[in-house]
Amino acid sequence: MKLGAFSISLAVKDLAVSRAFYQNLGFDDMGGVPAQNWIIMKNGDTVIGLFQGMFDSNIMTFNPGWDQSAQPVDPFTDIRDVQKHLKSEGVALEAEADPATSGPASLMLKDPDGNVILIDQHR
Repeated sequence: MKLGAFSISLAVKDLAVSRAFYQNLGFDDMGGVPAQNWIIMKNGDTVIGLFQGMFDSNIMTFNPGWDQSAQPVDPFTDIRDVQKHLKSEGVALEAEADPATSGPASLMLKDPDGNVILIDQHR
């Protein structure tokens, strides 16, 4: 099972301040819409998302079907197959993808320490 590209989604207090901080660490803008309070930044293969006012805590994010540059990869493990596997292993999900659909979908779960994991398929 492949979960795809990995990034950390950071809940930030001030998008402009956080953006400047990470630019000083060598991160460049990769995507996002600052007017909507979110930016994706990259340094080498490391990807972070800065999100102001969208969620309460940091989130580990996986994107099935994408590489670290948000480019499609084939083949990939569809999120519904990931979900089916997790459920078969008894993993509790906070939010689920509709198994009757195809294409973009997401699911959420928490690790044993309460860390939020988002699996967010865009294709």
